[in-house]
Amino acid sequence: MAAGSRQGRTSLLSRYTFDLGQCVSRQRGERALKAAAMEQALASRTKSEFLANMSHELRTPLNAIIGFSDIIASQPSLARERTSEYAGLINDAGQHLLAVISDILDVAKIESGTFELDLERLPLRDILLGAISLMQHRIDEKAQTLAVVLPDGLPPVRADGRRLKQIVINLLSNAHKFTPPGGTITLAAVAVDSHYVAVSVRDTGIGMNPAQIEVALKPFGQVCGGPTRSHEGTGLGLPIAKALVEQHGGRLWLDSAEGRGTTVAFTIPAEETSR
Repeated sequence: MAAGSRQGRTSLLSRYTFDLGQCVSRQRGERALKAAAMEQALASRTKSEFLANMSHELRTPLNAIIGFSDIIASQPSLARERTSEYAGLINDAGQHLLAVISDILDVAKIESGTFELDLERLPLRDILLGAISLMQHRIDEKAQTLAVVLPDGLPPVRADGRRLKQIVINLLSNAHKFTPPGGTITLAAVAVDSHYVAVSVRDTGIGMNPAQIEVALKPFGQVCGGPTRSHEGTGLGLPIAKALVEQHGGRLWLDSAEGRGTTVAFTIPAEETSR
């Protein structure tokens, strides 16, 4: 009788343990499904917002190209000066459209794992000055000040020259866009050690809070997104810069505060010089 009671208690305990395990597993499964559903919904909403913004970014230059080309085609007697002006506007719109499509293709390549770099030994100073020359006119038009701090003796870097310049231009472009007229943008570089060089872009713009920083660094994320956003752009510049830095084996980080401006810095591998 005692043996039967022990066997009954053991059987009851085993059944209870089994049921408890099933309950815990079911709860974990439900939580995992809810988390997956929330993540999918968030990703879907983010991509929907991105596509809505992208529609605007694509339609604006396309409308300009179609509109001005229609004027030229429909008015054969249009003054030569006007024709030249409209042709210039068409070219500007086409360049903007090409830049938007290039950004989308870069993100697609990076996310698919098919992106490749053409690495070589390069003088960092020349790359940075080349990026500055492409941005200087836009910065001057907005009456902003660009300060450049490039010490002598910067080591060469191991990088893809076109992509490294793209990183710097993206960061300068963001700083220019979110800094009001009369503000200051500072580009600086310094050798961290024998293995890395650090480059930073600091501005006195509107800045971001921690939640906005998290959004800004994500592909398809855009701070102040939606139809009411006050700044043009795809919102891909910073995520592309971060991805390209990481492709080089470096790291990018961002420090910002609302009303105080933003600093974006990244490291790039230095090319060790032979002794």
